[in-house]
Amino acid sequence: MSEYIGPEAILEKKKKYIMPCLAHFYKKPREFVKGEMQYLYDSEGRKYLDCFAGVSVINCGHCNPEISSKVAKQVQTLQHVCNIYLTENFVNLAERLAQVTPGDIQKTFFCSTGTEANEGSCLLAEIYTKSSEFIALRNGLHGRTKLTMSLTGIGMWRTDPNPVGGINFAPNAYCYRCPLGKKYPECDLACANEIETIIKTATSGHPAAFIAEPIQGNAGIVVPPKGYFKRVMEILKQHGTLFIADEVQTGFARTGKMFAIENWDVVPDIMSVAKALGNGAPISAFMSTAKIADTYTQPGASTLGGNPVSTTAGLAVLDYIEKHNLMKNAQERGKQLKSGLMELQKRHPVIGDVRGIGLMVGAEFVNPDKSPAPDVLDDVLEELKDRGFIIGKNGIGRNVMAFQPPLVITEKDIDDVLNALELVLEEKKY
Repeated sequence: MSEYIGPEAILEKKKKYIMPCLAHFYKKPREFVKGEMQYLYDSEGRKYLDCFAGVSVINCGHCNPEISSKVAKQVQTLQHVCNIYLTENFVNLAERLAQVTPGDIQKTFFCSTGTEANEGSCLLAEIYTKSSEFIALRNGLHGRTKLTMSLTGIGMWRTDPNPVGGINFAPNAYCYRCPLGKKYPECDLACANEIETIIKTATSGHPAAFIAEPIQGNAGIVVPPKGYFKRVMEILKQHGTLFIADEVQTGFARTGKMFAIENWDVVPDIMSVAKALGNGAPISAFMSTAKIADTYTQPGASTLGGNPVSTTAGLAVLDYIEKHNLMKNAQERGKQLKSGLMELQKRHPVIGDVRGIGLMVGAEFVNPDKSPAPDVLDDVLEELKDRGFIIGKNGIGRNVMAFQPPLVITEKDIDDVLNALELVLEEKKY
């Protein structure tokens, strides 16, 4: 008899004790009880290759011994005193972040969730610019507080019945389904140019900030074309508007660079990070240049932000990324994965588009008329789960197969998941 209560009992308790807003993947979900680098194990002992990493959290692998041992030692030494008292880890981690972030980003405020980081980034932008207007992208996702939910451009996550005003949405750079009906590069980055139109016609003329994920995760791994962010930065500078890069899902080596925005050769004014920084430990931060950060002078603290345990995890994560060259592995395995998916696309037109950078890759499932095919994707994901592969899904139509695996994934692992996907597509005649 299993020592675990199992999926059915968990679902019963979930229905009774958890708010109904929280859904779950799969018609027949499993109970996961153990993680080991790129692998997960369920309550019945089945092994799975994790290709989602808890939505870009476990970049260094589940229960990574080089990280977990340091965290365990810290838990047994000093867990918490609040950051209004002096401890060493949080200033050391802030120093390390200043060394790995682009440009002259230097100062950090630690908190616990990606939502908090984005909320803090927006607060800092308001303090510095003395403006309370924002521009966000359609289909972006920035959190679940009042402001960050209002900045979110996805209907299913925008559940607040009374969103904050003063926010305008620009068309996202979704070349496969261009919201402006244009083609790249003939479009001359019309989606970026629209930001200037919005500033001139729908704002005071100097909004506080433009906030964007370098690669939109929940939108379906939407990757802006080359030159997009440079054009955006030119427009923002003309109007004294800051650029907040939401790196919550894209940061810490996932795209083959430490931060995804570096793929566009621009430096944001403010950055939000979370998820992979703790490799499972709850930690986030917003960061900026000294010039901007030093305007935040009124009292501000976060009870658990920068606590000794989470910052120990953060330091260990940065050490592991560097020591094991995870950026290079993300580049190489990402090329292998993307190339393999594009080969499958040639034989299986249900895959309408393949896009991504590094180990953040999406395969969009479509019907013959190019309309989203979420039911097909769900069927394929369920079958892959039963064969030992956990893959995510996202997209506005919930029709994008999302690959965001631990960055320790191997060449053989990528071959295995591609082979399994091909078998499923062939057997089901998709």
